[in-house]
Amino acid sequence: MPSVERYTESDSKLLLKLARDSICSAAPEDAIAALGDSVPAELRQNRACFVTLRIAGQLRGCIGTLKAGLPLYQAVARYACQAAYNDPRFDPVSFTETALIHIEISVLTEPVRLNVSGEAELLKTIRPDVYGLILSLGGRQATFLPSVWEQLPEPGQFVERLKQKAGIAPDFWSDEMECFTYQAVKISE
Repeated sequence: MPSVERYTESDSKLLLKLARDSICSAAPEDAIAALGDSVPAELRQNRACFVTLRIAGQLRGCIGTLKAGLPLYQAVARYACQAAYNDPRFDPVSFTETALIHIEISVLTEPVRLNVSGEAELLKTIRPDVYGLILSLGGRQATFLPSVWEQLPEPGQFVERLKQKAGIAPDFWSDEMECFTYQAVKISE
């Protein structure tokens, strides 16, 4: 498993401010432009990430990508805005909700394929609170970030719910199932 990067307090604050500014302006391009050339080199590296929004501990939006395609600071601005206004599970965030939002950024390592012979081996391999998990089968795919272990601490339940999220029956397993793990650096307010 690749090592998990760390970000300085200054870098973390910049990313959280960028996410909040992007949500408040509803325009990630404006939030990015306001930074000018002041973005540290570490945040200019292409990184996969998710931005999760919560209000009073309840999920309010979560959008991101598993593939590193944008510099981290640009991805954070984009996904913060999308989580607030384009997560299909929720209505767009209202103006009054913007002050109530708690922001969490998860910067992901590159996914690593697991060669498991079945679900029992998968359950022994994954590490609660450490790994995020991707399940893929015939064009269906879903992931749970490592932070989801807080709500689903039992590996069996974690995998069952992830299969449901992917549109796969919770008791189904196939040798065609692809499994990947990754880790995440969590940056939150």
